[in-house]
Amino acid sequence: MRDDARVGYVLKRYPRLSETFIVSELLGREEAGEELAVASLRAPGDPWFHPAVASVRAPVTWIDVPHTAVSLWDDLAVAHRELPGLGPVLPELLALDPADAAQVLRVARWTVRSGVTHLHAHFATLATTVARLASRITGVPYSFTAHAKDIFHTSVDEQDLRRKIADAHHVVTVSAFNRGWLHERFGPGARIHRVHNGLDVAALPFSSPAVRNGRIAFVGRLVEKKGLPDLIDAVALLHERRRDGIDRVGLDVVGEGVLAREARAQVAALGLDDLVDFHGPLPAHRVQEVVAAASVLVAPCVHAADGDRDGLPTVLLEAMAVGTPCVSTPVAGIPEAVLADRTGLLVGERDPGALARAIERVLDDATLRVRLATAARVHVERHFDRRLQARELARLRVGAPEAVVA
Repeated sequence: MRDDARVGYVLKRYPRLSETFIVSELLGREEAGEELAVASLRAPGDPWFHPAVASVRAPVTWIDVPHTAVSLWDDLAVAHRELPGLGPVLPELLALDPADAAQVLRVARWTVRSGVTHLHAHFATLATTVARLASRITGVPYSFTAHAKDIFHTSVDEQDLRRKIADAHHVVTVSAFNRGWLHERFGPGARIHRVHNGLDVAALPFSSPAVRNGRIAFVGRLVEKKGLPDLIDAVALLHERRRDGIDRVGLDVVGEGVLAREARAQVAALGLDDLVDFHGPLPAHRVQEVVAAASVLVAPCVHAADGDRDGLPTVLLEAMAVGTPCVSTPVAGIPEAVLADRTGLLVGERDPGALARAIERVLDDATLRVRLATAARVHVERHFDRRLQARELARLRVGAPEAVVA
């Protein structure tokens, strides 16, 4: 695709190890011929990044936060000279935290100076706040992708979210469930589109799960919505049933989070220390090794007490792509990927007994593992490839040429 459009991504922090889906999206759009640029509101803080970051061609600008009143005043003076649309937006700017307001001004100037013709933010929080006001100042249209915590959490300001949706050229969200949920609250006339996160499926080789290592893999932040305590209880139930056998079930936990200490204490209290390995956060290639070696990946997601829940965990899609059978729960968009008894197994949330039975089915039945994994790979190829995602995103933006719309 060749046109004069340039999409400017506004991200709170780029790159982030836990947001590989953004890197994949950028690469997919670049591979389709789109011109991109990235504005990051915070410097990266992870100790390592996904190696695919190095393949992103888009220039990255880290938007500094001013630390003195003088620098904030200077920003305002420059914006007044360069941005004729500033005046009507001043009341909203003055209602923001001064650092956020300054970043709005800097992103607006970056938008103009970089030749950006469309702004796109990820998550309906700070990045979209900045993109929306930068859009109002510059006249450049904006869109954003809504994920999970940014729309489900009890702390979400629905009036603010309503304003962001109303002002956006369009809104993207990662599942049909999310789209329906947003339409229920903000009206079916809202310009909300379901576009699944995409993977570079061709770069994820499939291998048959007929023979694997007999272990369970869990990958995710150790927070309530990921449901790890239920999985640990399920492992304890499996241990009791298989105590005298040689095929005891081990669990690999990849990730870190606020509930790490509680998870370790739970494992110790249940006498599972020799069965559960906590690996902490791992670089991408090691995560892929753990997932590809496992006999089953389990994502026992739940609705958290604060309303938060997973939209559709990327790790499920990655496991499905490489041939690792999945067991999960019907939370939010998960059933759009894990089709019950077709591309994986689904059980009710917060039910360790049902989780244990589903895991045991997969572990004990090689034919089932192969059937689920084969169907899962086909499903991911058809619905979650980043080339499809790139086409859908390009079709939505302002000025999309007919070649993309078709």
